[in-house]
Amino acid sequence: MSTWLRHHLFALGAALVHVRRAPGSFLFNILVVAIALALPFMGLTLLDNVRPMSGHMGVEPELSVFIKADTPREQAAGLASSLRGITPQAKIIFKTREAALEELNAKNGLSDVVATLGENPLPDSYVIKLNAFQNAAEGAQIDTFAEQMRALPGVESVQVDSAWVMRLAAILGVVRQALLLLAVTLGTVVVAVVFNTIRLQVMTQREEILVSKLIGASDSFIHRPFYYTGAMLGLCAGGVALGGVALALQPLNRTIADLARLYASEFQLVPLDPLTTAGLLALSASLGLVGALLSVQRHLSRLN
Repeated sequence: MSTWLRHHLFALGAALVHVRRAPGSFLFNILVVAIALALPFMGLTLLDNVRPMSGHMGVEPELSVFIKADTPREQAAGLASSLRGITPQAKIIFKTREAALEELNAKNGLSDVVATLGENPLPDSYVIKLNAFQNAAEGAQIDTFAEQMRALPGVESVQVDSAWVMRLAAILGVVRQALLLLAVTLGTVVVAVVFNTIRLQVMTQREEILVSKLIGASDSFIHRPFYYTGAMLGLCAGGVALGGVALALQPLNRTIADLARLYASEFQLVPLDPLTTAGLLALSASLGLVGALLSVQRHLSRLN
């Protein structure tokens, strides 16, 4: 164990020596990689902030089922079992025409209008509260439910009161897919930058590597410092990218605050939580390590 640790500490020290030899080049590469990482990191931060906000934008998705005016009350009340069969997990509320009229009469400014109606024109109805949709595929079920309910005997019409939920779920789904594609694309850019950086280091230290091989250094001993260099490059770039995203939230929040006040809200963008931040830093270091691994395997094998 002590030998393994000593070898890795030596490799880390050698990697730091390589960095000190050309600090300007290393810092420039950090900046390039950080710019590539900043875009998906910013997208993830925005999505992480918007997702809980979207969950509080309104009530659960609802369907309103209106019964034909000439349908007997007993038959109208009996539709509850059929509706339960279509949406077994939903909350079903039966609202009589008298209760609907009282509710309409209680609204400010409508009592005089209701008084002029004379006979109650409102039908019996059901309000069906569905569970919140997690994605666009689940949101699309609302149209299926509505069509099945329209086919029931005695049903006059079905109104989708929260169709916006399906659209919101679809939009968030598109954003997630776009963010994933962006992350994959820019992750490839990160690997390519690290690959080229390590290639240049291998070319610069070619004579040193050949001498090490002549005195009996193993391939793993020679390769290990380059792996650490790639991992450090990815880790530092991830830290710079996350710091840049955190700084960018400040001017964004000043702009968002003006908009949020118009809706009586105090919504603000917040940085990612520590666990997610640590995961992104580990991912950045892993990308750097992958780039270094590919470069070392390709270029150092030619020196054998």
